[in-house]
Amino acid sequence: MCRVVDLRQAVLAKNDASAHELRAHLAARGIAIVNLLSSPGSGKTALLERELLRARERSVPVAALSADLATENDAARLARSGVPVKQVLTDGLCHLEAGMLAGHLDGWLPDDTRLLFVENVGNLVCPASYDLGETLRVTLASVTEGEDKPLKYPTAFGLAHLVVVTKTDIAEAVEFDEAAFRAHVEQVNPGVEVILTSARRGQGVGALLDRALAAVDGTPVHSPVMARQPDHHGHGHTHTQPEATGIMAHIHS
Repeated sequence: MCRVVDLRQAVLAKNDASAHELRAHLAARGIAIVNLLSSPGSGKTALLERELLRARERSVPVAALSADLATENDAARLARSGVPVKQVLTDGLCHLEAGMLAGHLDGWLPDDTRLLFVENVGNLVCPASYDLGETLRVTLASVTEGEDKPLKYPTAFGLAHLVVVTKTDIAEAVEFDEAAFRAHVEQVNPGVEVILTSARRGQGVGALLDRALAAVDGTPVHSPVMARQPDHHGHGHTHTQPEATGIMAHIHS
């Protein structure tokens, strides 16, 4: 059992080193990663499409990378926004890793990009433990998923810099208890901001873009308590923004 834990810690430590280097390299180019985590069917793609459209309307140079086990459906939807989009098929892997992400950015990410939105694999377990070199980590949950989601997936919600609720246009129909959800988020991640959105009605659209732009411009992001403490796997998450030093050898500046 100890060997399994040691192996996991070694894998995460290697990923953290790659994430640190990627974050520093992109920061030197004035680029920030926004890592989006959610369950399948949360409405993440629909909201991201609206955010990309808003960015284009505001002439903000953004790009999006969508990861999935199979199909290029999400990338096709996001490409309708007119911004650079790339699909990554993980061939069964349930999460992205920093080194993997860096390899896919090689020669693709436009030089003038300010924000790269990464739509992680639909899963609130595996992706939660992997830093991608993001400046902003966002965990999304739809009103259909239940108010106790943050308690069921404490790492995903506990390491978030921002929490987004989707599909609020049907909140009443599914009897979503907003107060209970907020209380559960606060329990695992005290002080984190919760934004309510509806891609269909436009509620909250643009808020994610605003928070991401503020972060890339240097506004401090929320500091989760869990990020400063070892988690239940014994892995200390310190997802901070290092000084812009170092270059990823396989990414062309």
